[in-house]
Amino acid sequence: MTQPRNEPPQENSQILVVGPDGMALSGPGGRGKGEGDEEQSETPVTEMVEQPAKVMRIGSMIKQLLEEVKAAPLDEASRARLREIHASSVKELEEGLAPELVAELGRLSLPFTEDTVPTDAELRIAQAQLVGWLEGLFHGIQTALFAQQMAARAQLEQMRRALPPGALADEGPDQDDSRGGARSGPYL
Repeated sequence: MTQPRNEPPQENSQILVVGPDGMALSGPGGRGKGEGDEEQSETPVTEMVEQPAKVMRIGSMIKQLLEEVKAAPLDEASRARLREIHASSVKELEEGLAPELVAELGRLSLPFTEDTVPTDAELRIAQAQLVGWLEGLFHGIQTALFAQQMAARAQLEQMRRALPPGALADEGPDQDDSRGGARSGPYL
């Protein structure tokens, strides 16, 4: 089943449900294709970006470029230059991403040919699509990191509850009252 390429990027994007361990989950809220779910769920979302600093720099540059393209009319030479910048940006992004994300980016990117100069509208659409994809990627990474933090906190609380009474030393009587009788360990 293929979807038309002229729909907004939000409709072409996949929903990714992240578990507490930062791994992509399959199932009804997951990708929904059935095929490839096992392969996709084996790679943590946070590890899909191999060079995060590079991806962030390129993403910021592309976003700024989109603002500039919106602000001013472009002549043929500037549109040709923006086509080259767009192509080199996508190529640089691919070097910092895992193969799964490179494939997704390749499916969503608008290809420009060397022999034609894109219109203002085509450039705006391509840049906006790329910015939207990158923002979605960044939000996915932030969500995975938050889920990992929450899982680590839950695991720490479980370990604290498993300790025998009195195992947490050096607590004063006033500390018990501040947390409603719950005890916590020393801060590191």
